[in-house]
Amino acid sequence: MSVNELYTKYTRVWIPDPEDVWKAAEIVRDYKEGEPILHLKLEDETPLEYSVGPKSNPLPFLRNPDILVGENDLTALSYLHEPAVLHNLRVRFLESNHIYTYCGIVLVAINPYEQLQIYGEEVIRAYSGQNMGDMDPHIFAVAEEAYKQMARDERNQSIIVSGESGAGKTVSAKYAMRFFATVGGSANDTNVEEKVLASSPIMEAIGNAKTTRNDNSSRFGKYIQIGFSRHYHIIGANMRTYLLEKSRVVFQAEDERNYHIFYQLCASASLPEFKDLGLTSAEDFIFTSQGENIFIEGVNDAEDFRKSREAFTLLGVKESSQMSIFKVVASILHLGNVEICSERDGESCHIQRDDPHLKHFCRLLGVEQQQMEHWLCNRKLATASETYVKKMSSKQAMNARDALAKHIYARMFDWIVEHINKSLHTSSKQHSFIGVLDIYGFETFEVNSFEQFCINYANEKLQQQFNSHVFKLEQEEYMKEQIPWTLIDFYDNQPCIDLIEARLGILDLLDEECKVPKGTDQNWAQKLYKQNSSSAHFQKPRMSNVSFIIVHFADKVEYQCLGFLEKNRDTVYEEQINILKASQFQLVADLFHEKDDVAPVKSARVNVRAAKTVPKAPNREHRKTVGHQFRSSLHLLMETLNATTPHYVRCIKPNDFKESFSFDSSRAVQQLRACGVLETIRISAAGYPSRWTYPDFFSRYRVLLKKSDMTSSDKKQVCRNLLETLIKEPDMFQFGKTKIFFRAGQVAYLEKLRTDKFRAACIKIQKTVRGWLQRVRYRKIRKSAITIQRFGRGYLARRYAEFLRLTRAAIICQKQLRMVRDRRAFLRVRQAVVTIQAYSRGMYTRRVYKEFLMHHKAMIIQRTVRGWLQRKKFRRARDAAIIIQCGFRRVRAKKQLKQLKIEARSAQHLKNLNTGMENKIVQLQRKMDDQSKEYRSQNVQLQQQNTSLGSEVSRLQKQLEVIKQGEGGQLASLSEELERLREELKEALAQRKKMEEEHGSEKLTLQQRVEELERENGLLKSEKEELNQRILQQARTSKVDSSNSLSYREATLQTELDAERQRYQKLLKEFSTLEQRYDNLKEEMSLSKFQPGHRRNPSNQSSLGSDSNYPSISTSEVGDTEDSIQLVEEMGIEKAAMDISLFMKLQKRVRELEQERKRLQLSVDKMEEINKRKSSESRSPTSEQENADLAYNNLKRQELETENKKLKNDLNELRKTVAERASQNNSSNELQDSYNLLLSQLKSANEELDARKEEVLILKTQIVSTAQLLEKNEQVSSLKDGPSTPEERDSKEPLDKEEALKAYHGLSESKNSSQQDWCSLNEDGELGLAYQGLKQVARLLEAQLQTQSRQHKDELEALHTQIELLKDDIEKKQEILNYTSSLSPDAKVEYSVQQEITRLTNDNLDLKELVEKLEKNERKLKKQLRIYMKKVQELEAAQAAAQSSRSRPELSRQVTVQRKEKDFEGMLEYYKEDEARLLKTLITDVRPSMVSATVPCLPAYILFMCIRHADYINDDQKVEALLTSTINCIKKVLKKNNDDFEMTSFWLANTSRLLHCLKQYSGDEAFMTQNTSKQNEHCLKNFDLAEYRQVLSDLSIQIYQQLIKVAEGIIQPMIVSAMLESESIPSLSGVKPMGYRNRSSSMDTDAGGPTSYTLEALIRQLGQFHSIMRDHGLDPEIVGQVVRQLFHCINAVTLNNLLLRKDVCSWSTGMQLRYNTSQLEEWLRGNNLYQSKAAVTLEPIIQAAQLLQVKKKTTQDAEAICSLCTALTSQQLVKILNLYTPLNEFEERVTVSFIRNIQNQLQERNDPPQLLVDTKHMFPVLFPYTPSALSLETLHIPASLGLDFLIRV
Repeated sequence: MSVNELYTKYTRVWIPDPEDVWKAAEIVRDYKEGEPILHLKLEDETPLEYSVGPKSNPLPFLRNPDILVGENDLTALSYLHEPAVLHNLRVRFLESNHIYTYCGIVLVAINPYEQLQIYGEEVIRAYSGQNMGDMDPHIFAVAEEAYKQMARDERNQSIIVSGESGAGKTVSAKYAMRFFATVGGSANDTNVEEKVLASSPIMEAIGNAKTTRNDNSSRFGKYIQIGFSRHYHIIGANMRTYLLEKSRVVFQAEDERNYHIFYQLCASASLPEFKDLGLTSAEDFIFTSQGENIFIEGVNDAEDFRKSREAFTLLGVKESSQMSIFKVVASILHLGNVEICSERDGESCHIQRDDPHLKHFCRLLGVEQQQMEHWLCNRKLATASETYVKKMSSKQAMNARDALAKHIYARMFDWIVEHINKSLHTSSKQHSFIGVLDIYGFETFEVNSFEQFCINYANEKLQQQFNSHVFKLEQEEYMKEQIPWTLIDFYDNQPCIDLIEARLGILDLLDEECKVPKGTDQNWAQKLYKQNSSSAHFQKPRMSNVSFIIVHFADKVEYQCLGFLEKNRDTVYEEQINILKASQFQLVADLFHEKDDVAPVKSARVNVRAAKTVPKAPNREHRKTVGHQFRSSLHLLMETLNATTPHYVRCIKPNDFKESFSFDSSRAVQQLRACGVLETIRISAAGYPSRWTYPDFFSRYRVLLKKSDMTSSDKKQVCRNLLETLIKEPDMFQFGKTKIFFRAGQVAYLEKLRTDKFRAACIKIQKTVRGWLQRVRYRKIRKSAITIQRFGRGYLARRYAEFLRLTRAAIICQKQLRMVRDRRAFLRVRQAVVTIQAYSRGMYTRRVYKEFLMHHKAMIIQRTVRGWLQRKKFRRARDAAIIIQCGFRRVRAKKQLKQLKIEARSAQHLKNLNTGMENKIVQLQRKMDDQSKEYRSQNVQLQQQNTSLGSEVSRLQKQLEVIKQGEGGQLASLSEELERLREELKEALAQRKKMEEEHGSEKLTLQQRVEELERENGLLKSEKEELNQRILQQARTSKVDSSNSLSYREATLQTELDAERQRYQKLLKEFSTLEQRYDNLKEEMSLSKFQPGHRRNPSNQSSLGSDSNYPSISTSEVGDTEDSIQLVEEMGIEKAAMDISLFMKLQKRVRELEQERKRLQLSVDKMEEINKRKSSESRSPTSEQENADLAYNNLKRQELETENKKLKNDLNELRKTVAERASQNNSSNELQDSYNLLLSQLKSANEELDARKEEVLILKTQIVSTAQLLEKNEQVSSLKDGPSTPEERDSKEPLDKEEALKAYHGLSESKNSSQQDWCSLNEDGELGLAYQGLKQVARLLEAQLQTQSRQHKDELEALHTQIELLKDDIEKKQEILNYTSSLSPDAKVEYSVQQEITRLTNDNLDLKELVEKLEKNERKLKKQLRIYMKKVQELEAAQAAAQSSRSRPELSRQVTVQRKEKDFEGMLEYYKEDEARLLKTLITDVRPSMVSATVPCLPAYILFMCIRHADYINDDQKVEALLTSTINCIKKVLKKNNDDFEMTSFWLANTSRLLHCLKQYSGDEAFMTQNTSKQNEHCLKNFDLAEYRQVLSDLSIQIYQQLIKVAEGIIQPMIVSAMLESESIPSLSGVKPMGYRNRSSSMDTDAGGPTSYTLEALIRQLGQFHSIMRDHGLDPEIVGQVVRQLFHCINAVTLNNLLLRKDVCSWSTGMQLRYNTSQLEEWLRGNNLYQSKAAVTLEPIIQAAQLLQVKKKTTQDAEAICSLCTALTSQQLVKILNLYTPLNEFEERVTVSFIRNIQNQLQERNDPPQLLVDTKHMFPVLFPYTPSALSLETLHIPASLGLDFLIRV
């Protein structure tokens, strides 16, 4: 393509910039070739005229399309140049926070200065087994590539990590070693990495120092060689060090420090153990104070020294050796302070004898001070004939002193490295190794000296090796693809290397000048100028004669010659070394011990053969120059690297301020140039950097094809035709076997054509769509216009018709209106006229009336005035008349008064006054007479009364005298008592007054208090009302809160339960892993230590070498023996559990004692039987008497049974009554609980009673049968004796119940001493034994029945009492309810809490007592039951022995005995010797296909039926042996088939079914609720196998974990391909340009490449798993849990790959992923597994798919994303958004501001810090109890199994 085609308008370019190095711009005008100006526009819209010249200023670099920006591999860029590389790294680092980027074979690692969560174990697992191009760039990808190539090619590998100081080299090397330790062997098996990491503090202390660029710069290079075995497991490691900067020991530049160990030791000098070192502050020593700054900000030297000492201890360095090392370090500091004084002649020098530092130096190293003092100032010269001592000048002595210090430090450094290697060494044979080289990169400072020269020389060698390797890989790629290629012209730095190391090169001239006695740096510089002036890589500075410039591959570096000779000589005199060899300290002497003639740096793999044998010089080791040693070690390193396959990691330091995610472009470009990344780009750009496979190219660029070109089916030919058409220059591309190779810029050109094609297609589509839209719009407008016209015309017509109607109506309205208007006007006028007339007439009338009224008022006024005047006149006249009358009357009255006074004085007047008084006096006289008469009559009556009273008084006086005479003393006492009472009364009155006064005062105070209380009460009432309102509000809100808190509490408890279950199952998993490891080790030991000889028999092996994880459990020993229980109780549960061996010994001893007791009891019973037979030989009871007694006993027993039935009926009625009453009063849960508890107790008591009845009936039957047997065998001896009388018979009966029991057990005789003989009962000679036995049995039964009836009565009374108690309880609760209803809400809450606490406490105590009673009763009943069963067995054995001892008469003919049909009890019997055969047939040799047509889990049912029979016969050893052997056999089968899903599923189903059977038939009521009556009859009778249930449960968990492991191993390789890579929706995914990493060198081509799986294959595999588990009868709940775990694995692997792969984070992948997850959900629904919580595990990838598809621009989009993606953590969200990559130009990238917005909104989340999902996470499994409906007696065993030796019972 021409320049005119490339530099067109809108093309974006890069222009140089002094600050940002490169700046982006856009061409605003087409450029024509030859124009001097290029018109540009910067990003800030600033115009710029860029000068272009053919030589001075070429055309600017072109920018890559946006779709290529941010690529994982820099070689995938179309335009490969410096600005493109820098921009790509900047975008990835700042916008996407990606610190790793590929650049061909180089991994570029930028130090983020921040801890990132991308190095966890999940990330290691994600990268393990992956090709380098499959995942995003990472240090783990490089490590995996090295590990894979080591295993595939069987060739040693090397990872070369280089970079500036502070770029992160050591961290990268550490993570690479962590990867090898994880994939090359489990973390538990090796601790090589831990030891290497433990050596890090030591190596940093002795090899790191502060420089101007880094506070912790490594001043040496190291090569860590990790050894692997044939199985590629880590077996050891070795560390080799290079280029230790010894000159730093004696000299430091400004603002730099010496090695950390010196400052650490000085900071800890105050410790007691370091007092003898004589150290002070580091400022006091010359070797540590030259940099003028002894501190580092944020670094604690004392703390670092403590860590270094801990590391020394961890690596096995003894305390004495540590102290010796510290003494050596302190001696170096003292040596630097030794003052050397010059003599006057200047040719000699001396040291002060009392120099304290020299004393400390000699004391710490254990050497002679005088000798050291002498040889520090003198040297020995040896000639051919003699040896003499020569004095040194002070400068020479100081140089020799510094050289000695450097030599001592270097030897100590080597000793420490050697010791670390010893701790990392292994005795196993090393098959291959991977080396990790951590070495400093290219360095250039303001002042560059000998150290920088050596470092840059080493980097030149490494760069040469790097260039040749890159060129070699390019050549291999071209040859593999069979394309013609020409020699690529790449930069070869061999001339620069020759300038340094060739003959008469810089190093040779330096060594030659060092040999000259008085050689100087200036002379050496002149030789350099003279010798190398013609070299293109050597330059002489203009302004200096003591420096030179070397043109390195990275940059020009100016070196100062000053100090080169001295540093190169590094002269150490042999006399000084000999003094140190003679040290009294062994470690110091060992440091300087002469070694063999080998290189200083050892190589385990590279053998260097000397060309010629040279005689050993006496001091050859010390004559070697530093340059010579450096060149030798560098050659050995290069030989080692050349013998391996190298992998390169280049670490970049983004800024000098250690700011996180801050990018300084100028510093980055400087390092990219120095580390060879740009050289890789240049080499790639010189060839064919862009490579496309034919399918990818066809899929990407088929849009450029014509329809005629698509007819061919050969895609390669189609691609050829297309490229020949598009690109006219044939040299711009080449066709390989599998790929198409393009020159730089061609892919960008194709992308431009593709974009133009898409743009043209978009324009055409837009044109067509816009035309279609306009036509549709026109049709809509036309149709709308017609519709509008139609509706308009109709509207006009309707409006005209309406107008006509309105006109007619208007006329009518007008007519009427006019009529109304005229009529209203007439009426209005008429009304007005009438009104006017009325008003006028009224006015006239009112006017007349007013005039008349005024006349009338005037008349009234006149009348009133006239009347007033007349009245006034009359009053005056009247007043005058009155006055006159008064005066007259007064005169007349006076006259009359005088006359009356005269008359009053006359008698006549008195007579007139007394005329009426006489009548009154007569009346009064009569009244007085009447009263006198009445008085007299009353006096008479009074006298009569007086006489009677007198007589009475006299009588009473007489009596009183009598009384006085008789009771004179009593009267006195009464009088005294009366006086005393009067006094008390007075006192009481006084006290009463006092009390009244007090009461009054108190009443006043109380009234005041009452008033105050009333006020307070009012306030409290108001507060109470407020509180009530608050409580009501809180009650309303608390309902919601309580429901929420309850749900939260339930969720929390469920989470804790799941966590505990998960922890337990994880421990089980670890236990099984340890067990597997133990078995493997045991097998290895058996194979390695196999010796022919005697072998133990299988029985011995099975007993001594059991594979069971648990101790064998004997049910009779643990559950039945009280002695063992007591022993465990005495020892304590924990102690007994810990000392299980002691427990087993005690069990064995108890078992032996139990057998001995049984044997003794059997012998005692036999003796008693013999005695009973002897005593009953002469007894012969009559059958009649026996029948009578039996009839009597039967009747009595029937009566008792009838009474018992009545009692049962009463009890049932009582139960019903209690139940009804309880149901009626069901308001209290406590009543119902107590009732249920009572019923359960009653039920258990009835069951025990029934069991006792059965035992009694069995015993009765046995005794009767025994009596009949004895009756037949006895001989009648006393038939002649007379019959006994009934009195005698009665007297022979037992007198009481105790004697009857003794007679029944045969332990005593009758109490009747007069009649000891039971032999004769009557004259007929009937036997008395049968009669007496039956009588005893009857009485025993009678006593038992009476006891039972009493128990029933007691139970009835207890129930009645319980009912009364319940009634009282109900009444109390009713009272409490009434009381609480009257309380306030606060009081209600407090009262209810108190009541609840009290109730729970009482219930707890009751339950504890009940449990103790029940346990005690259970133990007692079990013991009695065992005794009775043993008795029955012994009686059966005795009966069988008696029958066998009889003589059987011979039969005269053959009799056919037919077996009666009987019902099977669901048990299988086998002999003990057939146990191994049973297990072999049923477990070891069985295959799932053999029992596929039978009942699922058939082996489990058969094993349980065998266990039932062992339980039925009470054989604990058989039960124990069968269960233990079963568990061991299942484990062996699973171990043998550890990768067989079908076998694992089969035994998981059978183990869980056996566990369910043990639960279902255990006899526990909790497991019997769903059983049938027949199944309840099949329950275990004798043994409690709860402990074996736990063992089987643990075994089921282990099998489940193995099943998950097998299933995950099968589907895990399918997940990524099926979920992310396969095209479930065709033609949806796009293709992007791929880089170098997809070359065949990174692929395993031998295996044919990775297998591709589709989603259908994954679903088919899941369906196969499901069908296998369903066919094996696995419980649906367990199947659901398996599917849930597998779906979690699918989710974890898919999401982890999505988070680690940029190429799949696109919109199309999101669509594809959503479709795939919907197909998985549909599969769950189709198999009824949607409720198994498996779909929930897919939520993260569903949300990730939605995140890839949703809009990602505005703040609303960010909020929607945060609310949508709740199952993803914040780190995962940000990571996916950073990885989101558009596949074409029409998609938009996610902006940095949008991602920051998302991060701000997600800050409130408390997400875990890890990025990836744990693929090894396992949900806790739960085995729900699922009983079987199968009846054991109906189970059919197929004959094909070969179990004919089993006997059905």
